Amino acid sequence: MDIEKLREQLKIDEGCVYEIYNDHLGYATFGIGHLVLESDPEYGADIGTPVSDDRVIEAFEQDVQTVLSDCAVLYPDFDELPEEAQQVIANMMFNLGRPRLSAFKGMKAGVDARDWNEAADQMVDSRWYRQVGARAERLVERMRNV
Repeated sequence: MDIEKLREQLKIDEGCVYEIYNDHLGYATFGIGHLVLESDPEYGADIGTPVSDDRVIEAFEQDVQTVLSDCAVLYPDFDELPEEAQQVIANMMFNLGRPRLSAFKGMKAGVDARDWNEAADQMVDSRWYRQVGARAERLVERMRNV
């Protein structure tokens, strides 16, 4: 999988903020969509607290590695999927996390059957699709074109 392509797409989709802010669900976040965890040194810091470029990069790299590991757990044949399907799934995994992406059972069935239109249809038939907007539309189109 082209991890650099994934990184670039995530930077576009997530944006990059060099301070702690509340995401659309009210969770403390910084950098490239990094949810502040109890294990992070930023945990408990005030909204607006600056975060260094080095720390943003470090957190992003850790998040990308977690995403790839989670993709392999949810899709044991992840490395055998077409590149574009891997990119879409990894992007969604970054956005949703494994617990929520695991709930996309119809999408998984479509991917497992290599029925990309069915996988895309299942992506559309979700609250995520309605919430995420242009990102979701773009990922659905990419899945249909696999």
